[in-house]
Amino acid sequence: MTRSSALPDTPTPLPRHLAVLVLLCMGCAFAGNHVAARVAFDDGAGVLLAILMRSGGTLLVLAMMVLWQRQNLRLPAGAWRWQLTLGLLIGAQSLCLYSAVARVPVALALLVANVFPILLALLTWALGGPRPTARTAALMGMILVGLVFVLEVPTRLSSEQSVGPQWLLGVCLAFCAACVFACALWITDHKLSQAHGSVRSLLTIAIVFSSVNLAGLTGALPGGFDLPATSTGWFALATLVVLYGTGFIVLFISIPRLDMPRNAPVMNIEPLATLLIGWLVLDQMLNPGQVLGGAIVVTGIVMLTYRKTKRVEAAVADATD
Repeated sequence: MTRSSALPDTPTPLPRHLAVLVLLCMGCAFAGNHVAARVAFDDGAGVLLAILMRSGGTLLVLAMMVLWQRQNLRLPAGAWRWQLTLGLLIGAQSLCLYSAVARVPVALALLVANVFPILLALLTWALGGPRPTARTAALMGMILVGLVFVLEVPTRLSSEQSVGPQWLLGVCLAFCAACVFACALWITDHKLSQAHGSVRSLLTIAIVFSSVNLAGLTGALPGGFDLPATSTGWFALATLVVLYGTGFIVLFISIPRLDMPRNAPVMNIEPLATLLIGWLVLDQMLNPGQVLGGAIVVTGIVMLTYRKTKRVEAAVADATD
């Protein structure tokens, strides 16, 4: 590692109870961001508009931080194409996840999207990494069983009623978000690990912001820049920007002191917080079988990621749903 890309001396970690509290608050902030997005979409706001505002606000703050730190924006040789790919993947992940949130209950979308650790483990294996252990395979099976309950597969198969195109599309989009995010984490871990975290994060958000603008200007997603119909939608968009920006920046600043390899699984509070906030704000509630499935999924993800969180430290500031 060159001197310019070396990280400063590691700060003293926070006491574990404070680190856990910060991560719990950040998980709840990201959950609130998705619920606020659904409120805005229900009021007529376009998906691209929400992503543009979210990424724009975060980009502005992050750019000021990088300038204040006087960070060099140069990347290691050969890293630019991977940085561009990472930014486009994160943009696609945001688009898929927000589009899913607009179509299905927010908690359901988040639970499906949070299967990315399974996909990351399989992708790493397929690209020459270590083969998943028997423990990992068992936990993957446990998560999939939980998803069967979350998606009510037995009930829907036995029902004569049609699943509905919006439900099916929403679930598929959430799964696509998981696939894209797994690819983004692999690139961060294997191709951009030498890049300074703040520079990588700034460039990633800048690419997301630029790609969303381009998609809107070219009309690639009709209605993507539609404005909210009432003040409720505008307030939801403002809340979305504040919650996501706060969560992103606080997490970005605090990562060196949060002992992420030990504490990162706490961030899996997000789907459960989404379930509670979605019930309070949107009156969206999963049935008991789905709640049980959600608990199985979250438990499996926590156990699966408990020993695999080093890559989260590098990537969590680049994106998160």
